[in-house]
Amino acid sequence: MCGIVGYTGQHEASPILVSGLRRLEYRGYDSAGLAGVDDGRIEIRKRAGRVRSLEELLDERPMRARCGISHTRWATHGPATDRNAHPHLGGRGGRMTVALVHNGVIENYAALRKELESEGFQFQSQTDTEVIAHLVARELETVDEPFLAVRRALPRLEGTYGLGVVCAGHPDVVVGARFGSPLVVGVGDDEHLLASDAVAIAPHTARVAYLQDGEVVRLTPLDFQIQHLEKGPITPRIDRIDWKPDAVELGGHAHYMLKEIREQPETVTDACRGRLVRSEATAHFGGLNLTARQLRRVRRIVFAACGTSWHAALVGEYLIERLADLPVEVEYASEFRYRNAPLDDRTLVFVLSQSGETADTLGALREARRRGHPTLAIVNTVGSTIAREADGGIYLHAGPEVGVASTKAFSAQVAVLTMLALHLARLRHLSFADGTAILEAIQSVPDLIGEVLRTEPRIDEAAALMTEARNALYLGRDIHFPVALEGALKLKEISYLHAEGYPTAEMKHGPIALVDRETPCVFVAPKGSLHAKTLSNVEEVKARHGVIVSVGTAGDEALAALSDVFLPIPEAPEVIQPLLAVVPLQLLAYHVARRRGCDIDKPRNLAKSVTVE
Repeated sequence: MCGIVGYTGQHEASPILVSGLRRLEYRGYDSAGLAGVDDGRIEIRKRAGRVRSLEELLDERPMRARCGISHTRWATHGPATDRNAHPHLGGRGGRMTVALVHNGVIENYAALRKELESEGFQFQSQTDTEVIAHLVARELETVDEPFLAVRRALPRLEGTYGLGVVCAGHPDVVVGARFGSPLVVGVGDDEHLLASDAVAIAPHTARVAYLQDGEVVRLTPLDFQIQHLEKGPITPRIDRIDWKPDAVELGGHAHYMLKEIREQPETVTDACRGRLVRSEATAHFGGLNLTARQLRRVRRIVFAACGTSWHAALVGEYLIERLADLPVEVEYASEFRYRNAPLDDRTLVFVLSQSGETADTLGALREARRRGHPTLAIVNTVGSTIAREADGGIYLHAGPEVGVASTKAFSAQVAVLTMLALHLARLRHLSFADGTAILEAIQSVPDLIGEVLRTEPRIDEAAALMTEARNALYLGRDIHFPVALEGALKLKEISYLHAEGYPTAEMKHGPIALVDRETPCVFVAPKGSLHAKTLSNVEEVKARHGVIVSVGTAGDEALAALSDVFLPIPEAPEVIQPLLAVVPLQLLAYHVARRRGCDIDKPRNLAKSVTVE
């Protein structure tokens, strides 16, 4: 959600901090600010609104500090105002000694605020964050060391936090702390950085150290040290960012979402690289940490995920049950962690998350592990909390996804799940010939997606039909039902047009009442075993004068004749059709949003990585 960037080094901090915030704009936010320490004093600049408003303020009132912290806020406690924007100051008697930025939620902030007010601390905001700043300032009254003051204040907090702290009189020290909200240290030459996402600091260093829960870090230009609140000093593991800094540049595209949709041929190629083994007609995954014998023993799989990842998992359910004859259940991670679902010792739990930091999904992983079940992760972000805490897993290798509305990560997840279904099926009963056919189908996906992308002008034509709609229905059968759900979600997320996804046959059990000229129906209907039944459902909408947009196999004249706009995808085996059919729906959502004048890369009320419950 919110974004944090900190810097201490030989350069002026504010340009580095602001450029880092710009790279975090995709996370969703409503205000921005920064603080620096110069000449023993804390200077602060913050404003409600976009980072550009903060830049205008800095043009009016520059900052020269070489040590500072910055933040983009996504409001939880108190509305988006200048006063509630981060950083927040801590101190009393008019002497502000601490500036602090915070991601997360402090659950006992009301009690702490009452305690601090009784001791003479005055509050300027409605946020839960300000109590942390005052707690640290209170500790600084007895210990003149920011690192120690932060560590002494943290045990009072209940909830989640990622913190960046600077203190008056310490012009080269930044302190960070993490519990439930991600932080990464950037290791430079005579400079160190702190961020909530490696994207923010990629232009400055490829060497990073990921903080774990309960860890506190002290940064100076020349070194950094990490301590765990209970375990003491930590020897950090330095990782390297495995993508280039320009991976998060627009590269001539109008929006990040459009760029990432168009990157999907390369995304699927990268997800499959080195994993498809033609000589064995299967896929191999080095990180599962389970033997073939252990996998054969599995009698049930549970996927836990949220949002787009939940839809990808649902595609995986259809694929694994069809190919491997293995029962699969897909759970909302937010429900799984609390509802005490029965799991026996032959159940394998997977969690899916693009960021690897999704709070509900992390909670589901921890609940499954607490109950003694092997828990695997399908994640995109190397070094993320979920990746580190899982017993094993599969990286997507999709590169950074900047657009708030996930597109290429969904395709990478579905590609990985298709390979996983092949792997499990070959361990059980699938023949070499059938495995080879599926493997070849997977290998063909990047080129086939490229063909779909070339139909974008026709997709914009469909968008014109939907721009003034009040609602939209997305309908798909069998393996295409999750694709319909994902298409509806994309439309809601970025165009603010209400849309719902349903199994096609369920339309006549209620949703058909909505069909009229202002409620278009989007059918996901490539040719397959249930195609004739789907055509009958399209006829039902046609008979009620509904607007029909369809995604179908190129050359399907029957479907095209029934549709107001027909969006073709190449002919392909059913197991890979979801990877092709989702692309027109992503582009459709994009072009509807563009026509409606929406802020596509920064949709309202949404954040990229949801790290609060």
